[in-house]
Amino acid sequence: MANLKAGTRPPWVGLGAAVWVQIASGNAYNFPLYSHSLKSVLGFNQHQLTMLGVANDIGENVGLLPGIACNKFPPWVILLIGSFACILGYGVLWLAVSKTVLYLPYWLLWLALCVATNSSAWLGTAVLVTNMRNFPVSRGTVAGILKGYAGLSAAVFTEIYSTILRKSSANLLMFLSFGVPILCLVMMYFVRACTPTFGEDSAEHGHFLFIQLASVVLGLYVLTTTILDPIFHFSAEVSYAILVGMVVLLMAPLAIPVKMTFCPSRINRPEIRNQQVASSDETLQGEGNADKTEPLLKSSESSTYLESFREGDEASEVAMLLAVGEGAVKKKRRPKRGEDFKFTEAIIKADFWLLFLVYFTGVGSGVTVLNNLAQIGIAQGIHSTTILLSLFSFCNFIGRLGGGVVSEHFVRSKTIPRTLWMTCTQIIMVITYLLFASAISGTLYAATALLGICYGVQFSIMIPTVSELFGLKHFGIFYNFMSLGNPLGAFLFSGLLAGYIYDNEAAKQHGLGLVTSSISCIGPNCFRLTFLILAGICGVGSVASIILTKRIWPVYQMLYGGGSFRLPQTSTH
Repeated sequence: MANLKAGTRPPWVGLGAAVWVQIASGNAYNFPLYSHSLKSVLGFNQHQLTMLGVANDIGENVGLLPGIACNKFPPWVILLIGSFACILGYGVLWLAVSKTVLYLPYWLLWLALCVATNSSAWLGTAVLVTNMRNFPVSRGTVAGILKGYAGLSAAVFTEIYSTILRKSSANLLMFLSFGVPILCLVMMYFVRACTPTFGEDSAEHGHFLFIQLASVVLGLYVLTTTILDPIFHFSAEVSYAILVGMVVLLMAPLAIPVKMTFCPSRINRPEIRNQQVASSDETLQGEGNADKTEPLLKSSESSTYLESFREGDEASEVAMLLAVGEGAVKKKRRPKRGEDFKFTEAIIKADFWLLFLVYFTGVGSGVTVLNNLAQIGIAQGIHSTTILLSLFSFCNFIGRLGGGVVSEHFVRSKTIPRTLWMTCTQIIMVITYLLFASAISGTLYAATALLGICYGVQFSIMIPTVSELFGLKHFGIFYNFMSLGNPLGAFLFSGLLAGYIYDNEAAKQHGLGLVTSSISCIGPNCFRLTFLILAGICGVGSVASIILTKRIWPVYQMLYGGGSFRLPQTSTH
């Protein structure tokens, strides 16, 4: 695929389209909306239901195949595969919940849920990798925006679920089977690779700020209308008007390319700045300018950046041979943190596994609460899942967006590693789980909100951190490998721990020796031991995060020592 010119509308059109795809990729967050129907209609116990929740998280986060594919195929191919997985997986679940097909085996439903939510990995990887490469200097901001919208998707789907789907689990599964793929098929044309731009641009900063504000307004709008609906009992006309308003707010990022169309600015200014930066060895030149305006740039530098984003190992070998011939390099060395790593080179690094451990403890414990949110609410006397889910979704969004903004500000102004904010949020998560365990009246909503924020921060920090430590060339693989921490945590903490403790407590309450049917557990003891264990796990994650932050501090001083992002001047690939 031909690269599109930097500084023009296509990258911003692609970012606006990516927002819609990220909303669609959040389909896995809808599990609490139809999990109760799976349990009641199909007669599952809590352990079976939590194992379905594990399938939900495995599908959503096992994205090694999309990570590899994004380096070999254009984004539209990845989006097409994700759309097909959505149709196939959710279609089978809809057949079961609607009772169109009776007596589907449990293993088939488990597999179908894996396939359905694996669409999230394909859709999310396609737009995240493409836009991180299109805006490499603002990778923290871009990650925060896109993952923020993904976190907000649960609230958006909840609005659709309550308004036009009439709170029907069968209707929701049908919508996920066909509505989400249709949306992705429409958007796939606009998500395209563009030649990245380097250097600071005040207009670009303003554009990002506009999208961030628009996303905050959208989040507040959806949360407010969801809370007010059961209070005022909106009529059908008002509900549809609210839905239209939500759609308009989702289109806000597209106002940027519209503005660029009617109020064009000088697009060559950033390119001139790029040339100046490249000539001072602070960063590297884009592909087009290197050929046209700076033919005598150092070959080792110009090829390093291009291969980091577009070229394969063959170009890497040519660059190395040229460097050796010029006497610049005597022999091939292993990359240093901040340069482009191959996957086999990264997995032998302690920082790689420390980051994985920190992310695993944060999201693995958080997803346990998300998967059991409906049952946690019922155990504490709250039967409306929609408000809890919308609250968690909005706060998850705030955490993702805020994590990206705050970490980007401090990494540029103080060269503070992003992982410091993972440490802070994991300490808060310890307190939050203790609050959940206490089951004090009126604290469930506050604990859910706090957990949503902390859970979201883990996502928005991990993504740019792994790209800064190990490069963007194989970023898709690194990102999706780190994402395995989510389903691994769901399996260990939700499937094996929470489900087992819940069913045992339910059996005690009903005087049963063995739980064989769909029964509910009431009271704080249903999840108290689970929350205490999760608090201890996040304590371990906090210690690991402190160690990682101290280790990578010099890397961030190198990358952001001048107040803005600088690519390493040398590379091994």
